[in-house]
Amino acid sequence: MMHAVDQSVLDENAAALGVPRKQLMESSGNAVARVVREYAAPGDSVAIVAGRGNNGGDGFVAARFLSAHDVTVHLLGRAETITTDIAAENWDALGQAAVDAREVRDSSALDLDDPDVIVDAMLGTGVTGALREPEATAADRIDAADATVISVDVPSGVDADTGEADGTAVDADHVVTFHETKPGLADVEAAVTVADIGIPEAAELFVERGDLLRLSRDPTSHKGDHGEVLVVGGGPYTGAPALSAQAAFRAGADLVRVACPTAIAREVQAFEEGIITRPLAGEMLRPEHVDQLLDIAVEQDAVVLGPGLGDANATLEAVRRFLAEFDGRAVVDADALQVVPEVETAATLLCTPHQGELRKMGGETADDWRDRMALVESFADDVDATLLVKGAYDVVSDGETTRANRTGNPGMTVGGTGDVLAGIAGALVSVLEPHHAAAVAAYANGRAGDIVVDERGYGLVASDLLDAVPEAMWGDDDD
Repeated sequence: MMHAVDQSVLDENAAALGVPRKQLMESSGNAVARVVREYAAPGDSVAIVAGRGNNGGDGFVAARFLSAHDVTVHLLGRAETITTDIAAENWDALGQAAVDAREVRDSSALDLDDPDVIVDAMLGTGVTGALREPEATAADRIDAADATVISVDVPSGVDADTGEADGTAVDADHVVTFHETKPGLADVEAAVTVADIGIPEAAELFVERGDLLRLSRDPTSHKGDHGEVLVVGGGPYTGAPALSAQAAFRAGADLVRVACPTAIAREVQAFEEGIITRPLAGEMLRPEHVDQLLDIAVEQDAVVLGPGLGDANATLEAVRRFLAEFDGRAVVDADALQVVPEVETAATLLCTPHQGELRKMGGETADDWRDRMALVESFADDVDATLLVKGAYDVVSDGETTRANRTGNPGMTVGGTGDVLAGIAGALVSVLEPHHAAAVAAYANGRAGDIVVDERGYGLVASDLLDAVPEAMWGDDDD
């Protein structure tokens, strides 16, 4: 299924590329006003019902472009609780422009006063699930009014991906959406205008800091809510599974377990006190370990399969049997990648090959990243997996949506950085859809490398990235 692009992600990516959010909001608000003028003659009354985020900010801007109309803006909440600086600036501009702008502190007191047109600027594409208060009551009032209803970006309460509503939703006559249509709008009985507001194509093509907006933490969450990850690795190599496990912690996973041969379990444990080891008898992964692995894996949110396992025949056979039985989410890396095309699995796979490993899997590559994008997209569709193909430009594709990542530097050709990436991806695929997890993992891993090189120069080792991962994911980006 195609997914709606989160408008806030696009806006932030555009800002990273030099097109400021203020400019985009001015364009989107102007686009909304143009559609309002199709339904409302000069002097007609227009009620704009606005939320406290950027969707509401679009409504504030639209109000300024409707000076020939009798406009009232109804803000659902107190002005000091507007959630973004740019929306707050545009709320303040309404006072300077002498627009009738009211704070609705009790949704039961919302009085739309029989307008000719209502603009629903409550919630945008980034909000899903049933409407809460005050939006639920406001949606009921909007639907009960005898007015033309124009929604900004998507009708509030409607899922932008599916077109479905979980309870009350705004019944719009017209939707003004931005940059591109949203999949769910095909199932909405409303006219749809797609407005070009100046978002560059690169904002959608390249993974940028806006993609980090997908990372969120509920302040009431508990241990385990942000992912439990199992790393299956080691035997010939000790450091690889330890790097992946530590990276999963740094990327936000709450609990990380490492299933590794008994011969190296104590060494892996020594890398980080928080790692929980699950020893597998012997010196390498073998088919007789698969039942034990499956019992452990079923309790995890994601499995990272491959770091340091090696390519012994018995190990690869164990990987085949594990994937044939596993139906959860798995990041597959290193030598384990080569068995993916030949295994039928119900698992959801995120594969992280470099270009040599991709060729070993049966995929094709190319020197030019643009050519490589098409090849990776085709191969992702063939193997029914999300691919994160590492390179100077990483390419991420689930067979439908394909993107490139430009973070990272030549210092990251050192061994072990791929193990860090696999661990980050494991943490993220625990809480995000695979194509988003892959994109953010590529960006965060590369940016962590950039942070290290900026501070120390070249000559980094993979473990240097670990301390930089949290800053790469949650720190301020002043670039």
